[in-house]
Amino acid sequence: MVRPLPSKPLKSARSDNRLPAVLDAAAQLFAERGYAATSMRDIAESCDMLAGSLYYHFAAKEDLLLAVYEAGVAQLLEAVRQAIAKESSAWGRLEAACAAHLETVLERSDYAQVLVRVLPSDVPNAAANLKAMRADYERQFRELVDALPLPRDCDRGVLRLMLLGALNWSRFWFAEGGRDTPRALARKYVQLLMEAQRA
Repeated sequence: MVRPLPSKPLKSARSDNRLPAVLDAAAQLFAERGYAATSMRDIAESCDMLAGSLYYHFAAKEDLLLAVYEAGVAQLLEAVRQAIAKESSAWGRLEAACAAHLETVLERSDYAQVLVRVLPSDVPNAAANLKAMRADYERQFRELVDALPLPRDCDRGVLRLMLLGALNWSRFWFAEGGRDTPRALARKYVQLLMEAQRA
């Protein structure tokens, strides 16, 4: 069952509200260690707070994860939408989306990396919410793949899942300063898909 997202602090804002610092610390630790290996105490220490003070903002660690996920989805969607707005062709829009996704995950955002690192199955009590947020983002890629000029018998769903899997897995092997930039990698992924359709 999907429950309301904890997108706001539990209590009204006050002058010393530390919510941004809490979210940044949680995003960094969830991205580096994963959900299970990160405690509320770890997050509190990372932003110079007492562990009990975190509960001013969030009732439980899973609520904090949901807020980080929500921010990560928003960052990725904004990056992709800005990127595709500059392209007119279907393949060009897909490549732009892939580049924006990779640049956000690999270079810019702990929040986006949490979406790759922490899977809904890792947090059963929040799984429905996490899946719903991931689906909101993946819907953008569904629209982009649906617009491609592909053979009628092409399974667009499998192609989309394969592409998203490749994009997300890049987090685990991409070397900053290596042979390919995120943008160059996106170009290669899309060119491989185009060549496979011509074969």
